[in-house]
Amino acid sequence: MKSDLKFNIEEFPKQPDDDFLNSIYDLNQLNTPEVGSLDSIEYFKNLLILSSKNLFVLLGNEIVGFIVCFREGSSYSSLNYKFFSKNETKFLYIDRVVIKDAYRRKGIGLNLYQYIESIAMEENIPLCCEVNTKPLNKVSIDFHTNFGFKEIGNYDSGTGSVVYFRK
Repeated sequence: MKSDLKFNIEEFPKQPDDDFLNSIYDLNQLNTPEVGSLDSIEYFKNLLILSSKNLFVLLGNEIVGFIVCFREGSSYSSLNYKFFSKNETKFLYIDRVVIKDAYRRKGIGLNLYQYIESIAMEENIPLCCEVNTKPLNKVSIDFHTNFGFKEIGNYDSGTGSVVYFRK
């Protein structure tokens, strides 16, 4: 999908200021349960320290999306990350991706995924992620399937469940 929107994909600042972090944090919290809720801004800061590649989407002066990714070997305690750690030697794991509701289905997410995929291809490593199946996130499942991801597993905690994808 081609977008007529003029947006930029940029790396998170090395030393993000509070305004930037609060914008990203708030965007994350507005998009739960599609992405996991974050306990606090401090937890989010620690998550970013453990992560390896973080990008945001800027439309004018507005942050309209972001992606947080991890490489293998992180001490990230997520059960979903641990699934890939057990099953892959090297990988780039998409932990969370958010596009502001008003800008969805306009090609921004596709461009963000193409950008992150190019990094994985450059490193010759698989791109991995999970998507909620309880509560069902059909739009995201369809997006990942159409983007070429293959289902490689699933997990059900009783209160929620996910499908694991690899490309």
